[in-house]
Order: sequence, then C-alpha cells, then structure tokens
Amino acid sequence: MPVYEYQCKACGVRFERVQRFTDEPVKVCPECGGSVYRLVQPVGIIFKGSGFYVTDHRAASSTTGAGKKSSKEAGDSGTNEKE
Repeated sequence: MPVYEYQCKACGVRFERVQRFTDEPVKVCPECGGSVYRLVQPVGIIFKGSGFYVTDHRAASSTTGAGKKSSKEAGDSGTNEKE
C-alpha cells in the first residue's frame, strides 16, 4: 500500500498515512482539525537498457573511455623517437 503525505493548510503540520488506492483522502488535520491537502512527491526513475544517454555503460570495444587516448594518439606525443 502506498504512503501518502499530507500538509495542513492552517498549522502547516506534515504527516503521512498508509492508504489503499481506493481509500478516501484524509481531509482533517490530526493536530488542529484544519483542512489538509495531499502533497505530490517525486518518484525515482531508473533508466535501463541501451540508448538513453551517451554515458550509458557500453561494451569496451565500441568506445574509448573519457580522457583516454587511442594507441595512435598516445604514440604521437610531439617527440620524434626515431632520431
């Protein structure tokens, strides 16, 4: 069963109630008896699978890591080793 959070319009008290989806929302503050409203809380989202972001985990062969140079670039450091 979901947990709903409510806030009183009169005294500002926040409280939670475990309720079923079919239950009527709470309308009276348990502290002062004023009217209350239900607060909407953000939900955690987890993106799974491929294609959401560039930073997704991919196979090591498809991309090089951030900040790493390929073997061709690593040998090209500006010095000439043959001389």
